[in-house]
Amino acid sequence: MTSSTTEMPHQPIAFIGGGNMASAIIGGLLRQGLPAAQIEVVEPLAQARDKLKDQFGIVAQEHASVALARAVLVVWAVKPQTFKQAATQARAHIGAALHLSVAAGIRSGSIAQWLGTQRIVRSMPNTPALLGAGAAGLYANKKVDAKQRATAQALMEAVGKALWIEDESLMDAVTAVSGSGPAYFFLLMECMETAARELGLPAEAARALTLQTAFGAARMALESGEAPEVLRKQVTSPKGTTAAAVGVFEDGKFAALVQKALTAARDRGRQLSAEASEDGA
Repeated sequence: MTSSTTEMPHQPIAFIGGGNMASAIIGGLLRQGLPAAQIEVVEPLAQARDKLKDQFGIVAQEHASVALARAVLVVWAVKPQTFKQAATQARAHIGAALHLSVAAGIRSGSIAQWLGTQRIVRSMPNTPALLGAGAAGLYANKKVDAKQRATAQALMEAVGKALWIEDESLMDAVTAVSGSGPAYFFLLMECMETAARELGLPAEAARALTLQTAFGAARMALESGEAPEVLRKQVTSPKGTTAAAVGVFEDGKFAALVQKALTAARDRGRQLSAEASEDGA
């Protein structure tokens, strides 16, 4: 697993799908200086097209057209269940482009068959990409050369951190950890905020203290260089208040529950892939 920082070349890019993830990446590209005129978007929903126009000045198309042919990179930001249909509609209009998919669970082999090309990169970004703070795994098949890998990495680094995963089978684990991961932290914050109110704190204080604590803990983990286990032990005095709380988590088999949850997310990714294969991949 490797990472680096690469500058995004100013080349035409097409997005199939113009929802939140596409918007996050487009925003990152524009911040890096890519002209909006270099971006083509196909988005069937009028509301999403209007949002792209209002936010970025990009006029998205309802259907795939010959305008896609100029793209050197096509980003597939569609739902896994609609990928095959979208690929069928766009295939005739796409030239010799590199294809980057951000759809969970859809294998490169399926994508290659649907598109009739072998230059496939898969990525699993997450929603903090909307703030430029995303975390993404990347996998490229053997038909993708070094220059194309650099282009794909630069695209994802426009909205956060990107790491290469050399074994495609591990992309479902990436989905389970970082792709779905923000929801796990949001759930913990939600539960902490609720518990704080039950302990008598005003709603505003409960939320502010919870969110700032989450922010501070994440920042410490990122900037200290220490493992989370070390940081946890540093703030857990024997027989203190933190130890009392951590003990309850441990009695409830918190670690095993987290393992079970991430395994369920990984297995759902595998199931999505199997369903896609049954549909004709």
